[in-house]
Amino acid sequence: MTEAKLGPEAREETWRRLGAETFDLVVIGGGVVGAGTALDAATRGLRVALVEARDLASGTSSRSSKLFHGGLRYLEQLEFGLVREALRERELMLTRIAPHLVKPVSFLYPLQHRVWERPYTAAGLFLYDTMGGARSVPGQKHLTRAGALRLVPALKRDTLIGGIRYYDSQADDARHTMTVARTAAHYGAVVRTSTQVVGFLREADRVSGVRVRDVEDGRETEVHANAVINCTGVWTDELQRLSGSRGRFRVRASKGVHIVVPRDRIVSESGLILRTEKSVLFVIPWRNHWIVGTTDTDWHLDLAHPAATKNDIDYILEHVNSVLATPLTHDDIEGVYAGLRPLLAGESEETSKLSREHAVARVAPGLVAIAGGKYTTYRVMAADAVDAAAPDLPGRLQPSITDKVPLLGADGYHALVNQADHLAAQHGLHPYRVRHLLDRYGSLVHEVLALGDGKPELLRPIEHAPDYLGVEAVYAASHEGALHLEDVLARRTRISIEYPHRGVDCAEGVARMVADVLGWSEETVRREVEVYTARVAAERDSQTQPSDEAADKRRSSAPEARALLTAPVG
Repeated sequence: MTEAKLGPEAREETWRRLGAETFDLVVIGGGVVGAGTALDAATRGLRVALVEARDLASGTSSRSSKLFHGGLRYLEQLEFGLVREALRERELMLTRIAPHLVKPVSFLYPLQHRVWERPYTAAGLFLYDTMGGARSVPGQKHLTRAGALRLVPALKRDTLIGGIRYYDSQADDARHTMTVARTAAHYGAVVRTSTQVVGFLREADRVSGVRVRDVEDGRETEVHANAVINCTGVWTDELQRLSGSRGRFRVRASKGVHIVVPRDRIVSESGLILRTEKSVLFVIPWRNHWIVGTTDTDWHLDLAHPAATKNDIDYILEHVNSVLATPLTHDDIEGVYAGLRPLLAGESEETSKLSREHAVARVAPGLVAIAGGKYTTYRVMAADAVDAAAPDLPGRLQPSITDKVPLLGADGYHALVNQADHLAAQHGLHPYRVRHLLDRYGSLVHEVLALGDGKPELLRPIEHAPDYLGVEAVYAASHEGALHLEDVLARRTRISIEYPHRGVDCAEGVARMVADVLGWSEETVRREVEVYTARVAAERDSQTQPSDEAADKRRSSAPEARALLTAPVG
């Protein structure tokens, strides 16, 4: 086992190792599937390196609906296998793998039709409740109209005749992905961000590694491996072309937009799931906010920065307002984010109908690609990807064991929850603050709070973003691999979507907190703040545009935090 600290001092050592060692596997892509694949391989005893061009979870894996769920709508599409698999994963996350990060969440399914809808929906939810094996969330509960309105007073009385309450679970996707990657590093994987694959190495007819560039300083090196696994999601086809191999499947990008509104704008004790003509719309509790989404439309433009348009936001508002007694307006919106689902392109032209099943293929000797699937089933996808590389690996491949491997912070978490008051008194914090930290770091909370020893100012809330403490920003840079201000504000914390200023008001303060850890000069601090502020301005601007093309033009005008990135980006 090795140090799981993804800090700046580890970067030089990981660079040296990439160029000096021969790996069993090189994994391209630091989203949840790439991080999961690195963890799966490392815990099977393989030598593994993970390289990511930008930041951990910087693509799709930080822009999901933040649910670990079976996918109720897949039941209607009769994808029972997918639902069963996802519910088993949900159970594992809640109980063994990540109880500190994944939590139960309640949803109300409002009923609108008499006679047929209640038994039909109840039958589906009964399957949902029983398919996942052991249950760590309550089963469905039937409510009259009055009962449903007591649970969700925000609903218009005439939009429902009753309701069914059921449970799923949720997690901060970006934190979860980063924790999977750190756990992989803990078990020996070399994990390196800002490290872009710019070419593939070949020996005769087989892929034998990759050429990578450090996009912070421009250095390049060759990484030799028995096999390479392409886990780049919506970039799968681009990487495929770079490798010179013909792909076995095509990936289509489907844009999903979510809005974030303050908790007091929707009076409810439960989340909501609403049917739309194309799909479903979720209203998901998110600390003192609601996340409302999502859309489902084809996207053919910049894969790194999918842009939400005014039409996307209007679509969400129109659908949620059809059931709310007090409608939401554009002024209520605190944050907006857009992500791309990597769907396997099928025969159907509608992205909502494309499969969320994943596909794995050994596209050439030494090269495996995996795509499709959903966030919830990342662990299963990872195991399949490593299995597919078996023909290229020397010796016998051990079976996957990640169903038995808790993520960092899980061990000891439950005991610490019981000791929260004591821990709070020790550090002069309110117990609710310690519970919030435990749900972000689990038993690593001691490492986080230790950064405040002798620096009491770091144990104070961040100015203009009081949900977070200063130590959290510092820890993001010292332990969690954050290299830029954007990494801290958009992914290690969710300040960029949780406050109306979207991180701009606290950008300079946070940049100064991490400057010492990352070795930033005064000029670098200024540049980081400027780049982040420009990103927010471009996103706000794009969200007033009517079309994808116009929004994309505005969003892609902002400078990159990682200026040396080149296309294609994996």
